Amino acid sequence: MALRGSFRALFLYDVADELRLADLRSGAEAGVGERVPRFKHPAPEYVRFARPPVVDPGGRFELETGEALEAWIKYYEYGVVSIELELPFECDWAALVERSSRWIADPGIEKRAYELAKRAVKRAAGALVRPYKEAWITEDYYVVQLQDVAAPCEPRVTAAELVAAHGREIAQIVRGELVPLSDGEQQEILQSSISYYPADLLVVGWTAALVYDTAEGAAPTIQLLEYANTQLLEFRHYDNQLTRVLDGVYRSMDKGTGFFSRWRLARQAERLNTIRLDVIELTERMDNAIKFLSDMFYARMYRLVAAKVGGPDYRNLVEQKLKTAGELYQFMMDQFHQARGFALELVVVIILLIDLFFLFCGKSP
Repeated sequence: MALRGSFRALFLYDVADELRLADLRSGAEAGVGERVPRFKHPAPEYVRFARPPVVDPGGRFELETGEALEAWIKYYEYGVVSIELELPFECDWAALVERSSRWIADPGIEKRAYELAKRAVKRAAGALVRPYKEAWITEDYYVVQLQDVAAPCEPRVTAAELVAAHGREIAQIVRGELVPLSDGEQQEILQSSISYYPADLLVVGWTAALVYDTAEGAAPTIQLLEYANTQLLEFRHYDNQLTRVLDGVYRSMDKGTGFFSRWRLARQAERLNTIRLDVIELTERMDNAIKFLSDMFYARMYRLVAAKVGGPDYRNLVEQKLKTAGELYQFMMDQFHQARGFALELVVVIILLIDLFFLFCGKSP
């Protein structure tokens, strides 16, 4: 069976606290991503990407195998740069399984993406708010988009027929495996699928996904896959940041909570609360970057994708650490207020003793 479509590699880099997209859009080379993706079934205007990324062409380059990839650079407002590499294919199922496994494991693709990311960050330096060092937190994800699986004169294969006939190959592609998987593992993978029409399909995994749809119909699905991974990347960043801050607080508290130590804890508490509020603000901004107010299918698709790549797990970790940070802040400030109250009482007692001293000596101060 002839297969046509494209392989996409997404490499995401957390490069700064924020990117001023208006500055990038005013550049000569930058283009603007579509505000409303072309959803393949009717949807109201407010089902949209509220803060679309700025899109910049990244050019073409060849792998050592001679295969040519098209590159795109996307800048997200919350400090993420995405490198999307696209490689068209036309082959049979066996060749697609082999190529997908090779492309996913190819370090050359990752190396070229990283080089593009460095150039993109350098070009966007003026739009970065509190940029990070080059040891960025990264995520990678792969999408195999099948456009046609039959001859032009034949009717389009349905999703059910595709899974029934080639579920084994689909499972291998989603896992990037050359060897066929067990029946149980194959069934587990194929359960993470969703369709809207009979002839479209998304099978999503932790590392990769297979999208069976037309190029136009697959576009919003691929955007959702990318967006879910940017959220995962940001929650990983917040988790690391909160872990470092909490470790510092615990070390300070291990030094004791004596009278003078409590004044030091007050400074730590203010820093902790500032970071806690920053994370809450950034999380809300990221949540508001995409809207599904009436489009329940894409909302369900996004929940499936987010759960599979691990976004909710990291979000729960962040929320737990935010709760711990809030409790620690309250405890540290209570300790500080107790120390300050004791100091004020001590000053009052000293002034009273001085007054009594002068009173008994027959003098007034």
